[in-house]
Amino acid sequence: MNRLHLLLVTGFLTACAISLFYYKAFILRFPILPDEESQAWIVEAHISFNARGRSVMAELFIPKNYDQFLIMDESFISRGYGLSTHTENLNRKALWSIRKAYGRQGLYYRAIVHRNPVEPQKRRLKRPKLPESGLSGVKLEAAREIISRAREKSANTESFVRRIIEYLNERPASDNVKLLLGKRPDQLKKAKTAASLVIEAGIPARVAHGVFLVPLTEDAPLVHRLEVFDNGKWLSFDPGSGETTVPENFLRWWQGPYALLSTQGVYSARVNVGIQRYQEEAELSAVEEARLKNPNLIKFSLLSLPLETQSVYRILLMVPIGALIVVILRNIIGLKTFGTFMPVLIALAFRETELIWGIVFFTVIIGVGLLVRSYLEHLKLLLVPRIAAILTVVVLLMMLVSIITHLMDIERGLSVALFPMVIMSMTIERMSTVWDELGAWEALKHGAGSLFVAAIVYSVIKLETLQYIVFMFPETLLVVLALALLLGRYSGYRLLELGRFRALTRG
Repeated sequence: MNRLHLLLVTGFLTACAISLFYYKAFILRFPILPDEESQAWIVEAHISFNARGRSVMAELFIPKNYDQFLIMDESFISRGYGLSTHTENLNRKALWSIRKAYGRQGLYYRAIVHRNPVEPQKRRLKRPKLPESGLSGVKLEAAREIISRAREKSANTESFVRRIIEYLNERPASDNVKLLLGKRPDQLKKAKTAASLVIEAGIPARVAHGVFLVPLTEDAPLVHRLEVFDNGKWLSFDPGSGETTVPENFLRWWQGPYALLSTQGVYSARVNVGIQRYQEEAELSAVEEARLKNPNLIKFSLLSLPLETQSVYRILLMVPIGALIVVILRNIIGLKTFGTFMPVLIALAFRETELIWGIVFFTVIIGVGLLVRSYLEHLKLLLVPRIAAILTVVVLLMMLVSIITHLMDIERGLSVALFPMVIMSMTIERMSTVWDELGAWEALKHGAGSLFVAAIVYSVIKLETLQYIVFMFPETLLVVLALALLLGRYSGYRLLELGRFRALTRG
């Protein structure tokens, strides 16, 4: 009876999943596979802040048409706020305002950006007015020395700017460069300093800001470039390398020494920029058709959520698939791991560190943690305080790894902070216990199995096509649920155990 009941439940779940998938794919015509050739993106800026119960103003730079991209559609989402847009200093701005606001507030700007299909016409521009460099005193003297060195080793404006950028990035930095850049300069600081030096040399320059159009970006980092006027046109330079080639996916947002967001009457203000490939043609028509035929389907679907939230669910929806892979590898194949779903969480962390660096960081932290755990064993601590001590050590180790890798200019090391520290602490405790009870070989087998399973899960959940299918058709997780229920009743041999029972089979 229990078996029949299980078959009925799994059959019902599978039938529901197939029915919903068929309805969306063949009736509403949702595309089954993503459009990889799309030349359009949705760019969304989410402004969040806390209001003090007084008048509020929030001013955001918004992109405008430029050589590579065109702004085809825009929408501004806010409740009770007045909105106006205007152009100032060659930049577009959106201004939200309200007489009184309380608590946490959220404003949205969303634009559909298309790649410009027409090659922009090359026309000679009028030389702009030379702005102020902003340098004075000791910094002015340091700047003039750098400018003098750059002029001696350059033949034209482009090579002069390259020398300036080269001096700002050389290691070890000279005293003049340290004076101008300060400690730990970022890309924006280098771009602003380079612009000041070029202006002081009598050449118009400015800093341009934008983002890279990378699909499924939840919080896109701002990219800053140096623009220098030369012979009737603006040249764009990377302030880190001096390259003048503008990446094809760079969306120029605004220019000048201004912050992306400025506010009044609020605190804890921030802006997140989300990027997603635009649902063109088939996807868009399917969504609109579904909105007409069954408006509740879209209203209560993931497509109605903000881009920032959609990006989160694109990852969360992959967790059940990772869990199913762990079930298969443990219950059918017979691999041994620490914890049931620890490999899934480690695989999610690998998305930021990449696979190789993730394995290196994981091994280092677990290895050092085992040494600390061995020392704590001699103190005869109770279980909960011992795990709390291990957790503290893991956090300190993660911090140390991030600092050391940052000093070594290894950016991947900063992502080690995304490792699930509590799970790693429990892994150290369990690995130490297995080491004591079953020996070092069994502990190493469990650890290697955990990393191997995490690597397989990572390789699967990073597939963009699979992420798209699960996001557009989340009912497919009902099939995952049905498979998990069926595998839960499996009590046969595991593949890796067949060798142990070979003699019985021969007998």
